[in-house]
Amino acid sequence: MVLEELKEALGLLRSIPALWIPGLVTGIFAAGIWMIYNNEGSFFASRFILICSLISFFLITGSYVLIMNGSGNIRELINSSIQYFFRVLLPLLVIIFCTLILVSLVAITFSFAGIPVDQEFVGIFAFCILVPVIFFTIFFDTAAVFENLRVFDAIRRSIGLVSVQSGRVLGFFVISAAVCFTIMFSLMMVWEAALYDKLEPLTHFNETQIATFTPEQLVGIIGADGTVITAVCLFLGFLVLLPILTTYKACFFRSLTKASVPVSPEATSGEFDSKGRWYKY
Repeated sequence: MVLEELKEALGLLRSIPALWIPGLVTGIFAAGIWMIYNNEGSFFASRFILICSLISFFLITGSYVLIMNGSGNIRELINSSIQYFFRVLLPLLVIIFCTLILVSLVAITFSFAGIPVDQEFVGIFAFCILVPVIFFTIFFDTAAVFENLRVFDAIRRSIGLVSVQSGRVLGFFVISAAVCFTIMFSLMMVWEAALYDKLEPLTHFNETQIATFTPEQLVGIIGADGTVITAVCLFLGFLVLLPILTTYKACFFRSLTKASVPVSPEATSGEFDSKGRWYKY
């Protein structure tokens, strides 16, 4: 059952406090980028997104090792991240690169055929490509860490596991989506309750005003206090959600590998001699 792995993940989060470090750091980054975006604009915020994403990815990689070992501290988290970072990063880059090439080739093919290609079409097609790519390669990072696999072997391992046990993997995505919805909805209710006085005028907007309402106007309505409250909610969201999802994913991968039936080589009859050499009959 997919819920058993979720219970195991919650138990690991209670017993290994270092697993919360990726969520803590990512939450700080998310809140900081939000504040930079509102105070300095998108130019500086966009520069920080890539750097912060790599650091978060670095820490998540180390957390997989702690889950694999069943124990660990901050020092082991950092050392494990250093050891496995590029082993996990390279498959991710390969997946992104291949996806971009596929989308580009299809767009070029349509252009040569005289079919107009607009941004909406490219976006829809890219989404249709991303869904199966994410579904089948979701466990590439855990495969690289738990089984110490190289770039293409990790991707192949993920595709193989998902292909054989697609029903269980679909259940994993459903439970993950339910966890995301629960936490995000709870934080949204807290956010709305904290900013009720400032958001109350929006209830009197007509359909035309709602249709033309922009995110910039919303930021202006909530003001500086609302910006800080939003940053706090972002921090709490990543703090709670990221460790739960990554730990659940690692536990689920381990469960998949236990349930998978290894392909055993064909038995060959023979015997060893006194020096340990094998002789086939």
